[in-house]
Amino acid sequence: MCLHTIMLDANDPKRMFVAISAAGVFRTNDGGMHWEPKNRGLRSSHLSDQEAEVGHCVHHVAMHRSRPDVLFMQKHWDVMRSDDGGESWREVSGNLPTDFGFVVGVHAHEPQTIYVVPIKSESEHFPLDGKLRVYRSRTGGNEWEALTEGLPQRDCYVNILRDAMAVDSLDPCGIYFGTTGGQVYLSADAGDTWKPIVRDLPPVVSVEVQTLP
Repeated sequence: MCLHTIMLDANDPKRMFVAISAAGVFRTNDGGMHWEPKNRGLRSSHLSDQEAEVGHCVHHVAMHRSRPDVLFMQKHWDVMRSDDGGESWREVSGNLPTDFGFVVGVHAHEPQTIYVVPIKSESEHFPLDGKLRVYRSRTGGNEWEALTEGLPQRDCYVNILRDAMAVDSLDPCGIYFGTTGGQVYLSADAGDTWKPIVRDLPPVVSVEVQTLP
């Protein structure tokens, strides 16, 4: 298992969220003394109980510091949203061409604007049709637009892993992401246009290990 996401509530220093693959989201309200699973609404086909309290493969979770009760999740499949601090989740994949992916990010100044990078499937970790596209929703999910200007739109077979996206606090907001092919891309205008700022980092090989009972 991989504990990959740790998020602090900016308004309450004792409240914290973590996300684990493959276990789910957990929250503490007392600085880590006690933890509770917060996965109601998640469904995972690989589980015998698809709505189990624990066991979901959560890839990444993000929040805007001004709204710590609103969480966005990229799950193994499905993009999800919680408006009550993880007490319940609902799917917001909407019109995405595929809702498998690893990363989710939130705009620095627009808490309802979020970004994902869809990957073809759980067995084929590359963009659909070989076209690298970041998808943006300005409504907190469901309605998505493809952002392609400056990104390769043919023969692109890279992956974007769970910690490969960053957002700066400039205005307009800058969005950055890296690929397993060794490229780093920047958008200085919140995703409208992109350009490569690094082209030849050593490629990364992505390996997922599953432990059988």
